[in-house]
Amino acid sequence: MPTEADTCRTYVLPAIYAAGWVDEQIREQLTFTPGRIIVAGGKVKRGKPKRVDYLLSYQRDLPIAVIEAKPEDRLPGDGMQQAKDYAQLLDLKFAYSTNGLAIIEHDYTTGIETELATYPTPDELWRRHCAFRGIDPTNDLVKAPYYPDVAQRPRYYQDISIHRTTEAILNGKRRVLLTLATGTGKTLVAFQICWRLWSTAWNRSGDFRKPRILYLADRNVLVDDPKDKTFAPFGDARTKIEGGKVTLGREMYFSTYQAIAHDEVRPGLYKAFPRDFFDLVIVDECHRGSARDESNWREILEYFQPAVQLGMTATPLRQDNRDTYQYFGNPIYTYSLRSGIDDGFLAPYRVHRIVTTVDATGWRPSKGELDRYGREIPDQEYGTKDFERSVALKARTHAIARHLTDFLERTDPFAKTMVFCVDQEHAEEMRRELNNLNFERVKKYPDYVCRVTADEGSIGMGHLSRFQELETVSPVILTTSQLLTTGVDAPMCKNVVLARVIGSMTEFKQIIGRGTRVREDYGKLFFNIVDYTGSATRLFADPDFDGEPALVDEETIDGANSRSSSSNLKRMDQPSVSSTTTTEEASRSLPRWSMSWMRRENNYTL
Repeated sequence: MPTEADTCRTYVLPAIYAAGWVDEQIREQLTFTPGRIIVAGGKVKRGKPKRVDYLLSYQRDLPIAVIEAKPEDRLPGDGMQQAKDYAQLLDLKFAYSTNGLAIIEHDYTTGIETELATYPTPDELWRRHCAFRGIDPTNDLVKAPYYPDVAQRPRYYQDISIHRTTEAILNGKRRVLLTLATGTGKTLVAFQICWRLWSTAWNRSGDFRKPRILYLADRNVLVDDPKDKTFAPFGDARTKIEGGKVTLGREMYFSTYQAIAHDEVRPGLYKAFPRDFFDLVIVDECHRGSARDESNWREILEYFQPAVQLGMTATPLRQDNRDTYQYFGNPIYTYSLRSGIDDGFLAPYRVHRIVTTVDATGWRPSKGELDRYGREIPDQEYGTKDFERSVALKARTHAIARHLTDFLERTDPFAKTMVFCVDQEHAEEMRRELNNLNFERVKKYPDYVCRVTADEGSIGMGHLSRFQELETVSPVILTTSQLLTTGVDAPMCKNVVLARVIGSMTEFKQIIGRGTRVREDYGKLFFNIVDYTGSATRLFADPDFDGEPALVDEETIDGANSRSSSSNLKRMDQPSVSSTTTTEEASRSLPRWSMSWMRRENNYTL
């Protein structure tokens, strides 16, 4: 009985060679996704990867067609649907199905299927491809290879992002947007786009000089890491704009927008450059206010209006980032968290919702209750949105820390964990509670729990740097507020802990993005979202972009006594009850000694 392998060996490969394709253009039995990570109980396995029988490329980095082969006793079109599915996923316009005896072509540029006697030649297929894309098939930029010496060949969705951006630039598009989920390698995409422009001396004026590029972000870590690591092959062409100084003698500029924007003291350092100085401006994490009409970043972008402007974001269009999409336009390509999880490039996630009794019912001070300054506390209900911002409950912080410690004890006490707190003070209180609850480990690993906020400065950055390393044991737990919400690559982060109310869908996606990286070689295959607000994972659930969690469970803990209501996590269809005491009684019974009172800008904080 003839097999598919027989068809490939006897018929398909000889026919491809006969059409003028050479080995460098043919990739056989190519697996282009590793397969979804399936988490079942304590076991993890991979689903079926996506694999194409043949991928044809005009040049090494220019895929152009797929071929699916079936045994010769099957119809030649029996593999067509599979070939079309792969072609659509890979953004290719030509799909072929064959049984070795006949060839069926589906041409997406015309919508027509045709039976062929032979495969098209590389040049013929390339001309058809370029005609549909509206680009010159002889243009050096469209055929430019990638920088070869990178640790990983671009994944298929990165290929699509790179080529679509290049084609958009060639077609005169001035504002370009890519929406790629956190953990999918936006920086690598930006680097390869820049490398293709650089290696072909593309620029807007067409005078064959190297392009001048500005890479903008709103935090130093988002600027320094790309400059010093990914973009290192650009060598001395790189410079960072800082210290209020500008040089016009480089080609690759990196800057935070704060460093060049105008403020009360400076008129705007960006004006030291001619308006047409840059050929390309890249805005990383462009959803972070860059395109608002009133923002300094918008002012910078409009000043450099002659340049092509590439925005990169991890968040799809939502109400809170609508201005970004209005400025850049619809994304030319979107790769969602859901797609990344389905393909197996990103880690699936489990959701654990934990609600303290005071979050469930609120807290109200006793009549005449005073703060530490002897002032009467306003008589009103305080809820989750108030805790640690206008009223700080030590018992609640301790309850969360106690539960998280128990959670880590049950799962993995050395699983890298980020705890997102309300503010820097709350992050310090949480750090201290976690430190004291884990004193045995802290004796051996003094930095087992660390705070990383703006107040720590370089010390905090040192903690973060060690946290990011693959093989360091500690720090294990980082408490933070805003500093780590975006742009921090922590591939071993297994637990994302929400101890504060999340303000928006965009912020939520950025925070959970800290856990999406996969490091199979180190056993990092999924992550947990531990939600102590009890609502963030409900309010911002986005199945279309994020997919469904691998598991959801819910639990109530006693915020008054700081003890978990159950030793085992319950499934969401079996919610636990904290005790026989009603939640209202529990919230009223908070002991006086467990409360610390502070005043912040006329707000009472408990």
